[in-house]
Amino acid sequence: MNLIFTEAKLQEFVVHKVGNKIADEPCFIANDPVVCDDQLKSLLCQYFLNAFRSEEVYRFHHDMDLSYNEVYSCVKQVFENPETLYEQSTHLAKQLYNKSTHPKIKGGEFYMVYFKDCSLNGERHNAVGLFKSENKDTFLEVEQDTDGFIIESREGININKLDKGCLVFDSEAENGYLLSIVDNTNRGTEAQYWKDDFLSVMVLNNEFHQTNQFLGIAKHFVTQQLNEDFVVTKAVQIDYLNRSVDYFKSHDTFDKQQFEEEVFGDNNVIQSFRKFDENYRTQNEVELADSFEISAQAVKKQARVFKSVLKLDRNFHIYIHGSRELIEQGIDESGRKFYKIYYEEEN
Repeated sequence: MNLIFTEAKLQEFVVHKVGNKIADEPCFIANDPVVCDDQLKSLLCQYFLNAFRSEEVYRFHHDMDLSYNEVYSCVKQVFENPETLYEQSTHLAKQLYNKSTHPKIKGGEFYMVYFKDCSLNGERHNAVGLFKSENKDTFLEVEQDTDGFIIESREGININKLDKGCLVFDSEAENGYLLSIVDNTNRGTEAQYWKDDFLSVMVLNNEFHQTNQFLGIAKHFVTQQLNEDFVVTKAVQIDYLNRSVDYFKSHDTFDKQQFEEEVFGDNNVIQSFRKFDENYRTQNEVELADSFEISAQAVKKQARVFKSVLKLDRNFHIYIHGSRELIEQGIDESGRKFYKIYYEEEN
């Protein structure tokens, strides 16, 4: 999903205050939408939209019927009649409040925003944004007077740090719309209230999701399971990680059997990987095809977390990017461990 917001315009927005219900914090409902000038709207566009990236794509979901999804129904009303934004925002603020029952959930401002002219995959779309700010930063305000300066500290929202967000595009309404989600806070179980309990969404099983998921499975196998089934060195593990990423970088289409043969080679390792892959999918309820188009964007994202550094005590870090045949491990006569590295030229 390719997102561009250079032409996006903030048409209208509403702010409410949603506390933690279990802590007896209130839910404050504003009387009217916010009125502001074009300069403030421009800053708010930056705050609301800059955190969204073209990565995972979601849809609204409900086990019984999509119409029972409260957020989906409210957003649908706004797309059909933007003048209902305030009314629908009050419903959703109360819905979010009722879902804020974990003791670690922070209270904060809840925004519902209507945007025009957002670019989605090269086409212009209207969008509805749902946002929540939970954290405040401290800012210094410096004013000059006749004798010098007055410095005061204030708490406020950093417009470069969006806590929680959901951007819904008016596309594929019958399937639950196309959504992008941001959640930069609450990494524990309480974080699920935004995506699962409040929004109730499911990930779109496209090429980005498939590529991202399979690379994640390969990484977990190499770093967690491989050493339990076989005696392997850290250098061998790094080589398998490099081979995994290289396969996805050098192919346009993924084929599971081809991947196993090119990356792992050894039949025993392949059988171990297949068993791990099957168990992982079952335990995590992951559905993946054995063949799919590779997403270069997902490969770039996952490659950042594939570590290729061999750390030796506190003395050396060896970055391994090439073949494991060029590095040997051994122990000398005095019992000291060593690595021998072969190369053709020094850069």
